[in-house]
Amino acid sequence: MARRTTAPDEDFEEHIVDIDVRDEMRSSYLEYAYSVIYSRALPDARDGLKPVQRRILYTMNDMGVRPDRGHVKSARVVGEVMGRLHPHGDGAIYDALVRMVQPWALRLPLVDGHGNFGSPDDPPAAMRYSECRMAPAALPMTAGIDEDTVDFKPNYDSRELEPAVLPAAFPNLLVNGASGIAVGMATNMAPHNLVEVVQALRHLVASPQASLDDLMRFIPGPDLPTGGKIIGLDGIRDAYQTGRGSFRIRASARIETVTPRRKGIVVTELPYNVGPERVIERIKSLVQAKKLQGIADVKDLTDRTKGLQLVIEVKNGFHPEALLEQLYRQTPMEEVFGINAVALVDGQPRTLGLKPLLEVYLQHRYDVVRRRSAFRRAKAADRLHLVDGLLIAILDIDEVIQLIRSSDNADQARSRLITVFDLSETQATYILDMPLRRLTKFSKLELESEKAQLERTIEELTAVLDDESRLRQMVADELAEVATQHGTPRRTVLLESAAQPVSAAVPLEVANDPCFVLLSSAGLLARTSNDTPLPAGGARAKHDVVVSVAAATARGSVGVLTSAGRLVRLGVLDMPTLPATAAAPHLQGGAPVTEFVALEPGERVVAVTSLTADSLGVMVGTAGGVVKRVQPEVLTNKDSWPVIRLEPHDEVVGAVELKAGHEQLVFVTSDAQLLHFSVAAVRAQGRAGGGIAGVRLARDARVRFFGALRLADDNVVVTVSGSSSALPGTEAGSVKVTPLSEYPAKGRATGGVRCHRFLRGEDILLTAYVGPAPVRAAAASGAPVDLPEQVGRRDGSGTPAPQPIAAFSGPRGG
Repeated sequence: MARRTTAPDEDFEEHIVDIDVRDEMRSSYLEYAYSVIYSRALPDARDGLKPVQRRILYTMNDMGVRPDRGHVKSARVVGEVMGRLHPHGDGAIYDALVRMVQPWALRLPLVDGHGNFGSPDDPPAAMRYSECRMAPAALPMTAGIDEDTVDFKPNYDSRELEPAVLPAAFPNLLVNGASGIAVGMATNMAPHNLVEVVQALRHLVASPQASLDDLMRFIPGPDLPTGGKIIGLDGIRDAYQTGRGSFRIRASARIETVTPRRKGIVVTELPYNVGPERVIERIKSLVQAKKLQGIADVKDLTDRTKGLQLVIEVKNGFHPEALLEQLYRQTPMEEVFGINAVALVDGQPRTLGLKPLLEVYLQHRYDVVRRRSAFRRAKAADRLHLVDGLLIAILDIDEVIQLIRSSDNADQARSRLITVFDLSETQATYILDMPLRRLTKFSKLELESEKAQLERTIEELTAVLDDESRLRQMVADELAEVATQHGTPRRTVLLESAAQPVSAAVPLEVANDPCFVLLSSAGLLARTSNDTPLPAGGARAKHDVVVSVAAATARGSVGVLTSAGRLVRLGVLDMPTLPATAAAPHLQGGAPVTEFVALEPGERVVAVTSLTADSLGVMVGTAGGVVKRVQPEVLTNKDSWPVIRLEPHDEVVGAVELKAGHEQLVFVTSDAQLLHFSVAAVRAQGRAGGGIAGVRLARDARVRFFGALRLADDNVVVTVSGSSSALPGTEAGSVKVTPLSEYPAKGRATGGVRCHRFLRGEDILLTAYVGPAPVRAAAASGAPVDLPEQVGRRDGSGTPAPQPIAAFSGPRGG
């Protein structure tokens, strides 16, 4: 290789120097590697800062951009750093400043930003738009820097001095972590909790021979800015022991009902250095590649009030728990963090475990406190020397004034003061420069008090410098004070190991198991998670009651019958699932039926029914006293169709699926007539049929209840009477409970027998129920209503109800 050197003057000859290319490449590469390792990529183990970060904090401290001052343009800070100390571009400086602002990057941010400093997925605004100042945590990093606590070195052009390291009153390297890629080496360190690290340091101060296990009692593991869960602690111990190790970080998520018809996975914390957009993109790519099933939608609802809110909606028919396990396995919701604790120690890169890192930092703080104490003692001693001279001068103030007045110039006065009063040159100069207002009796008292204070300060600082134990205790106390001011609770949960994967026990897709679909009096739909109907008994709570139950399968369909005589097919998977441990006949967590069925004005859902081929049919009763037996083939047709032709102003008041084929049909009318007869008296009709007469109604009477029941059950009749002139839902009325056995059966289309005697002011039955005991009642608000004891008189009057009753439920619902 030939290197050509040409002088600027044409009279000089050209010089060509032959250089071996291997030597040139070797020296150039080593210079570049040295520059990257020591001046850019690796942090110092003492203050945990890279050179650019240190220069930013030092410059902001010099500029006075403190937490109690206003923000300044980030471009101003970057320009100062670049012009004075950092021989690189403004982009690298601003990138470092931005990271020192971001609370998801640092556990304890060192710069307070104002404006757009980005997000885990988005870049920040340009430096001309954002503003910054020192964060409160940055003050301990630079505290005492003007007290000869650290060494200074020339900057890149040797015109200024910059600190080789900051005093760092807290262990920034462990608290905020670090990452960087040098030449042939890299560093990656996780953030930790300030309070835990300070506790470990104080323990190490008291017990320098402490083992790693002793220190890990205070620092069990990293504490990441974004929270999350750390799975497995073996890798953490390896990293603390050798400086190298890894651990898994898992997002924090919970399963919620995100819409009335769907469950979802709500992610509130993501792994360190993972943003929601990265997770969303990965989920979308997996769904498009058909490697991930069961996801309906992904929404990022993150804001400054709620924080991170990533909502993953789960399709009906899939288990959210099993899907969450797949998300952990296939997306960045679970990441591996590798620790490689490389930092500069005495100018050399070293891989350090937990205890060496703490020891290096403690030694730095010992040096800082020792140098600060020596500086303060020297400063106090200098001041004490001046105070002693002033006291001498004040004692003979008249002679001092006369001596100064009789001197030809300042130099002669200074010499005569030194000779006459035995003063030093410094004391004499200070006396000559002293204002006359200090030469008073009060000033003498002030000087004597100041002298005593200075002597105490010098004595205390000397004790610290002479006694190593006092020096160590001072360091420990200062660490505790910093932890008190800036410490925060732990955010990351540490788990010894991951829980047993749900997917091993729960399949991803919901099996087509038998279940029951439930309809409540408030119009809520839900399904059970097993093949057992809700049993009798259980707690009474503030809720509505189940009025209809239909057998189905999880992937099957049921029919919803409305008051307009329409039957609507619904998929069972779309309905929310009740827990298998539910023990009371009520519906908590159901979805409104209007989420599934579009109802016309005034139309309401009356019952749910099975749509199975072996069905015996459904009995439908109307307010006009009509009954119809719907054939099974009518129930298995299309998605929505009428099952009865209604007369004008008539509506369906009840519908019951036949179970055995020999049930008794029951009508209760508004004029307190009860009729029950065998279902055999009603023949099946097709879809166009309008039904047949079920009960003969008096003028203006309407059917209040229609149902089907088995005589073998312990059936009761519950009737509630009131006034027809009262507003609906405002009158409690009188309630009566009577055994059904008191009422004889009669033929179809007859008038029945009286079941309730009206009291004065009562002329109508408000509501009624006939079915197996025990019976539960609920008010319109959902509160349970106590019913009276049974009475044997079928035509007896009722007792006042505590509040208006809106619905009844038997032991099997409905």
